[in-house]
Amino acid sequence: IIMPLSNPTSKAECTAEQAFTWSKGKCLFASGSPFDPVTTEDGKTHVPGQGNNAYIFPGIGLGAQVCGAKHITDDMMRIAAKSVADYVTDADLASNCLYPPLKEIRTVSVNIAKAIVREAQDKGLATKVWTESNLDAAVEGALYTPNFGSPFLA
Repeated sequence: IIMPLSNPTSKAECTAEQAFTWSKGKCLFASGSPFDPVTTEDGKTHVPGQGNNAYIFPGIGLGAQVCGAKHITDDMMRIAAKSVADYVTDADLASNCLYPPLKEIRTVSVNIAKAIVREAQDKGLATKVWTESNLDAAVEGALYTPNFGSPFLA
């Protein structure tokens, strides 16, 4: 397991190419910075995962905000990590990617948020209670959607 987590990329302890070359493609690699896919001598392409806060904390924060959680518990962190792991496919693992594709991050965050709401409610830590029938709408309604368009730039 090789996890060079320093940022920015120029400060990483090693590159994905160095890790996969050194280990002959056998390492599990996740970094704090983005790296391009690496093709090893055996012709296999490895897609480096970027293991940083972007996968866990947005969903935890969204869930905590939606239910008004009094505390973030260790169990909530574990549940969030499990939610991320549930989105890793066999195809991701086959290319040595330990995280779901970044394009799935909003879906992952929404599912983490719902899991956090459920956990907070189950443990009596929620100040706002949602039923399963209105939880999707509550989370989707609180989800931030960046909009960088400007009517002044048209």
